[in-house]
Amino acid sequence: MENVIDEYIAAQDPDKRSVLKLVRDVIREALPDAEERISWQMPTWWKGHNLFHFAAQKTHLGIYAGREVIEHFAPVFKEHKYKFSKGTVQFLYYAVPFDLIREMALYAKHVYEKV
Repeated sequence: MENVIDEYIAAQDPDKRSVLKLVRDVIREALPDAEERISWQMPTWWKGHNLFHFAAQKTHLGIYAGREVIEHFAPVFKEHKYKFSKGTVQFLYYAVPFDLIREMALYAKHVYEKV
């Protein structure tokens, strides 16, 4: 059964769809109790409030995990030279760190479910 995130992925460039599906699977595994929806035009995992988002950009995948998550993982981002700002990090499609995304989603769950 398709949902809004299936539709979002299907609307992206064909060469990006397989990566986006894998990212979604990783986030689903980390946040099994969260509802999938589109918020701010991005795939979002929601449980009482937004927990985690991703967005397909032309040259990169954007992970929107909130300030607390980004600050926590900033040393890793710096070590690997990932571009990031206060609420987001960018990963190139050919080098998406799926394990790191899983860790980020689990940390987001830990931090934001307490809110």
